[in-house]
Amino acid sequence: MTVNTMVRHLREGCKNIARNGWMTFASVSAVTVTLLLVGIFLVIMMNLNNFATTVEEDVEIRVHIDPIANEAQIKELGQRIKRISEVDQVAFSSKEQELEEIIKSFGEEGKAFESLKSENPLRDVYVVKTKDPQMTPTVAKKIEKFENVERVNYGQGTVEKLFKFVNISRNIGIGLILGLVFTAMFLISNTIKITIMARRREIEIMRLVGATNAFIRWPFFLEGLLLGVMGAVIPVVLILSGYSYIYDTFQPKLANTFVQLLPFNPFAYQVAFILVAIGAFIGVWGSLMSVRKFLKV
Repeated sequence: MTVNTMVRHLREGCKNIARNGWMTFASVSAVTVTLLLVGIFLVIMMNLNNFATTVEEDVEIRVHIDPIANEAQIKELGQRIKRISEVDQVAFSSKEQELEEIIKSFGEEGKAFESLKSENPLRDVYVVKTKDPQMTPTVAKKIEKFENVERVNYGQGTVEKLFKFVNISRNIGIGLILGLVFTAMFLISNTIKITIMARRREIEIMRLVGATNAFIRWPFFLEGLLLGVMGAVIPVVLILSGYSYIYDTFQPKLANTFVQLLPFNPFAYQVAFILVAIGAFIGVWGSLMSVRKFLKV
C-alpha cells in the first residue's frame, strides 16, 4: 500500500466521522465515559494490587522451636524446612535476637523488657518465606507436623481473609473493565454500521470499478481507530491531572504508613498509554466486527 493510498483512506475515514455528526459525537462520548471509568478502575486496581503485593511480601511463617531440641535437631529442622518445594527463604533467629527485636519495636517503652534477658522466656525461631505468598497456609501446615516444632504462626485467619479479599477484588476489577471495554466496542460498531449502510450504493459503485475488499474496508478501520483515540483524550487528561493532585495531596500524609501510592511517574503515564491503546483497540475491533457482518463485498 502506497503512502498516497493510506492518506486517501485516512481522509475518507475523517470524512466519515464528520458525516455521521451526532452518531460520532455519541460514540466518542460513550468511549470517553467508558475509558474514564476504565481509567479510574485501573488506578484503583493497580494501587490495590501494589498494596496487596507489599502486604503479601511481608507475610512470613514463624516456626517456634521446641526448647528441648538440641543444636543438631535444630539444624535438621532447618534443613527439612528448606527441602519443602514451596519454600523460598529460611532464616534462623535466636531467642536473644527475638527479644532484641521486641525491645527495639517498642522504642523507649521497650526498656521495660530488659529484665527478661537473664531469663529469656522466648523461643528460637525459623522465619520462613514462601515463593508464592498464597501458599503460606499450606506450607505452615506441613511444618506443623515436623518434630521439634512447638508451634507455627503466620497470622492464621487474617492471612486467609486477606488473600481472599485480594483475589475477589482483582477478579471484580478485571470483570468490570472487560465489561466496559466490550460496551464501548459495541457502540463504535454501531456507528460504523450506520456509515456502511449509508454508503452502500457508493461501495457498490467502487466495487464495480474494480476496488478491492481491502481498499473499501481501510477507511472504516481508520474511522474506528480515530473514534477510539479521540475518546481516550479526555480520560487521559483527567486521569493525569486527577492522579497528580491525589498523589501530591495524600502521599506525604501516608509516608510513614504501610499504605503507599504508586509514584506518579511512570505510573500515570503507563495508565495513559494503556487507555490510548484500549481506545485504539476498541475502535479497530468495533470497526472490524461491523465490516465483517454488514459490509458484503
